[in-house]
Amino acid sequence: MPATARQTPPVAAPAWRTAWMTALQQPNANQNWSKQGFANQSVRQVIRLSSGGSDVRIRISNQYGVQPLKLAGATVAKAAKGAAVVSGSVRPVRFGGAESVSIPAGGQVVGDAVALSGLTSGSQLAITLYFARATGPATFHEFGATGASYRAAGDKLMETSGTAYRETSGGWYFLAGVDVTPTGGGSVVAFGDSITNGYTSAPGTRYPDLLAARLSAAGRPMPVLNAGLGGNRLLTDSACYGEKGLARFHRDVLDQPGTTTAMVLIGINDLGYPEIAATSCTTPNPAITPAQLIAGYRTLIEDAHSRGIRVVGVTLTPFRGASVYTAHSAQLRTAVNAWITTSGEFDAVADFASALADPADPTRLAPKYDSGDHLHPNAAGYRVMADAVDLKTL
Repeated sequence: MPATARQTPPVAAPAWRTAWMTALQQPNANQNWSKQGFANQSVRQVIRLSSGGSDVRIRISNQYGVQPLKLAGATVAKAAKGAAVVSGSVRPVRFGGAESVSIPAGGQVVGDAVALSGLTSGSQLAITLYFARATGPATFHEFGATGASYRAAGDKLMETSGTAYRETSGGWYFLAGVDVTPTGGGSVVAFGDSITNGYTSAPGTRYPDLLAARLSAAGRPMPVLNAGLGGNRLLTDSACYGEKGLARFHRDVLDQPGTTTAMVLIGINDLGYPEIAATSCTTPNPAITPAQLIAGYRTLIEDAHSRGIRVVGVTLTPFRGASVYTAHSAQLRTAVNAWITTSGEFDAVADFASALADPADPTRLAPKYDSGDHLHPNAAGYRVMADAVDLKTL
């Protein structure tokens, strides 16, 4: 008989620390598999751990499901190239000792511990889920054209060559997080929008990835988790870009096992979307004032401090030349950044705006850091962001 997950929030146990997580969102009609879901299909998802450990467990979410999610089976393995996995590394996942599990709409389940040796920071895991029955629309995270997930017909949980997985998607489906038994210390969660999510970046080169590498090189290995969500706003929900930051902060930051510090970089979309014509993805599209955004930041700070978690405020980065730029949105950004840097309400500040700015025009990204859309940094820009963080503040 399948196990049944109770609809309870994740519980932070001292023996576990999140080594990978993603910010989940509602299904949408963009180029992904979320609207159609899966039926008699296996989905293999490749993720990169931000810290290692001796045991691993996975978290599966049906946060935005409209019916119980029937997971027929799951495995974890060390990833090889593409959808292939390292031979001999495939391990079945059990849920309360059962091979299958039913997750209620809005619920989450945590898998049993799986022993998998040799996991370190940067290790890549392949998590494979098999759905024998139709899932309905899938809770997911839209990342981009990175080929993070692979799909195959039928039960291919134990397949190692990857040849059965002929379809790819730049998203993660139902997979909320991966925890490890840690060697000690806490973790950092980077909370934000597409800039944190690493739009235009290659795998492993988002600013949180590079910050984790800096910490490791400095002798302070600590996972830096990515809770970025493309298009996300702090104060307003979106059909395409997820629940507002205020609503998801507890799930994506505070409830992650082992979190000790949060980095907050969000607000450009709140200020910029009202400057352009509303679409189905940006509706509702209310005009936001600096005072409203600051009140939102204060709520995040208060909620984090109630859990003993430090908060690093990050200045909103330059975006002159982007579609959301106007003289008005530029004025709003200036006012918000002045508060971030001078109020003293954050535990520390990382000034990404100054690090990325064009010295000749601080309202623009420096050309050497501009991906070309004048909003998102390029690879060099993401690196300079990671380098701008004072490691002593984490």
